[in-house]
Amino acid sequence: MAEPGTVDVVEVLRGVVPEQLVRSGADAGDDFHHDEALGIDPVVPAAVVTPETEEQVAAVLAACDANGIPVTARGSGTGLSGAAIPRPDGAVIAFDRMAEIIEIDEDNLVAVVQPGVTLDQLDQALAPRGLVYPVFPGEYSASLGGNVATNAGGMRAVKYGVTRHQVLGLRAVLPSGEVVTTGGKFVKGSTGYDLTQLIVGSEGTLAVVTQAILKLYPRPEHRATVLAPFTTLDQVTAAVPAIVKSGIGPMILEYIDMLTMSGIENTLGVEVGVPEDIKATALAYLVVQLEDRHEDRLESDIQALAELVADLGAIDVYVLPSNAATQLIEAREKAFWLAKGAGADDIIDVVVPRASIDSFLTAVSELAQAKGTFIAGCGHAGDGNVHLSVFQPDPDVRYEMMLELFRLGMDHGGAISGEHGLGRTKAKYWLELEDPTKVALMRRIKAAFDPNGILNPGALFGETG
Repeated sequence: MAEPGTVDVVEVLRGVVPEQLVRSGADAGDDFHHDEALGIDPVVPAAVVTPETEEQVAAVLAACDANGIPVTARGSGTGLSGAAIPRPDGAVIAFDRMAEIIEIDEDNLVAVVQPGVTLDQLDQALAPRGLVYPVFPGEYSASLGGNVATNAGGMRAVKYGVTRHQVLGLRAVLPSGEVVTTGGKFVKGSTGYDLTQLIVGSEGTLAVVTQAILKLYPRPEHRATVLAPFTTLDQVTAAVPAIVKSGIGPMILEYIDMLTMSGIENTLGVEVGVPEDIKATALAYLVVQLEDRHEDRLESDIQALAELVADLGAIDVYVLPSNAATQLIEAREKAFWLAKGAGADDIIDVVVPRASIDSFLTAVSELAQAKGTFIAGCGHAGDGNVHLSVFQPDPDVRYEMMLELFRLGMDHGGAISGEHGLGRTKAKYWLELEDPTKVALMRRIKAAFDPNGILNPGALFGETG
């Protein structure tokens, strides 16, 4: 293997794929220099390659492996952890030209897709068939290859789970150029190690996915959104387990604190119809979306939910008109952009057991006060995934506070990231807090897949990993 940084990356890539598929410098465009993570600088890669076939992906990886060229696989760049930021001496494999829905198999309820297919593209193909792929991490332009790499979640996880629960099989290319096929169009298997689930969520550090087999579901025709304001956040978090175990089966179960709701209304212009006297006393809101294929059953669930949240202390209960509901859900999905526009210095997505959200947030509030830091947020209350916007411009204070915040999450039985991943921005905290035995085991797994360490170096294990 050649010494890293001693070869002409463009020349190596053009030696294995057509010249027009390889770009560099200004010709490549600056979109490939970054994802949407905060607090990390863009990086210009040595080259961007846009393969058209799996065979070309294999040729690119084999050539990069032989020449010590770092490789970053990239979908739409909507990630929030820095996992799609390249190395200056490396290559980006972008999947713009591998964006085909290969098959929609209605009998087996699966879709077979290439990594560049976006959520919007798949949804548009499924809607006329009365089918749905349920994972929606908040951005319809996100690519399915990126979703697989980061194990993307989103608001619907309380009902459907996250990406790994929907991936039945993969085709993936190893750094050597070898292609492996994992899983298939079946829902269970006990045949050796589950390589599918090992690759899902590995953030491009083990293999490059070229095809995914995804589970599909019948598409419910009817939806309703309920908004319930509460006087305290602990009432909201206490209501969550009760709603989940009630059997109502919400598709979305979110909490929004007073500050974030105010930002949604004032900055994004969303009007949810809550009277001013109610807003004045509400410190937190619960947003519950229900769905069903039968309108009468949905109406029955709405009534049961309204009675339940009223018994749990809601100030009032509002069934939002469809337009207001759509605006609120879309605004909640854009909470990151709201925080970014307000000058947030970091965004975190700690996950804890849902019954522990209240005690975790109480501890976070005390920590923020001690560190002189402003924190606001919302989250996927139904699955314990807490999203917090951190406003602390001093990098040293912010690092200490974030480290303690993540420690609090782990002490509550949770993990540093519920859906964004570790990438480059959270890896340092994970390496300091995680059990060294587990980290060492993961390093050995990484070495088995990628012995020369060319795949997304810097992600998960830091620049020395």
